Amino acid sequence: MKYLTRLLAVAALSFAALGAFAQDTAVYHVNDADSQALDALRNMRNHLDVDPSAKLTLVAHSKGIDFLMVGAKDSKGTEYAPLVSALRSSGVSFEICEITIKRRKLDKTAFIQEADFTPSGVVRLTKLQKQGYSYIKP
Repeated sequence: MKYLTRLLAVAALSFAALGAFAQDTAVYHVNDADSQALDALRNMRNHLDVDPSAKLTLVAHSKGIDFLMVGAKDSKGTEYAPLVSALRSSGVSFEICEITIKRRKLDKTAFIQEADFTPSGVVRLTKLQKQGYSYIKP
């Protein structure tokens, strides 16, 4: 009986140790570019500065997609595209809701090439959270 107890204890500690070494995953949710985009980009940069191995995804829908449009700038005139490009080169993925694009009668060519598309931003957020992604709303 003592052997079985020790074996179970070793197994539990081994699984706990594996969890400590697992890659962090997070999904950043942006649905208003004016108030959230720059904070999200800064938060992701800070996240990667501390944990370069983290797997980050940004999902944008509604008015949150605007900062991923070609030529989009913040209120001070700074273009978002170079910030997005730098994060993309660090492995961050950016996903735009196709339902929003359809409802707003936009074309996919209006968006920067670093962005990908997802059928539904809300569904994508849900699926990533079910996969264990931490949810971050700037």
